[in-house]
Amino acid sequence: MSRSKWKGPFVDTSIFKTKKNQKKIWSRSSTIPNFLVGETVFIHNGREFKRINITREKVGFKFGEFSFTRKFVAKSKSVASGSKKK
Repeated sequence: MSRSKWKGPFVDTSIFKTKKNQKKIWSRSSTIPNFLVGETVFIHNGREFKRINITREKVGFKFGEFSFTRKFVAKSKSVASGSKKK
């Protein structure tokens, strides 16, 4: 369910209070505002901060969409040790 249009996008107040040279963001549910275009921010994923460059295409999305919390492990097809062909 999406947020009501009359309320506007959710932006945490801590984003407005951060220093110019150090933008650390813990609020992954906040919407990326327009004034951060061209900035580099650090988004917390639960364990560490991920460095993200804000571009114009990212405005309107949530911060959490660009800071993954799980590591991707590719599953490979392994040959069982008992069924090798000679």
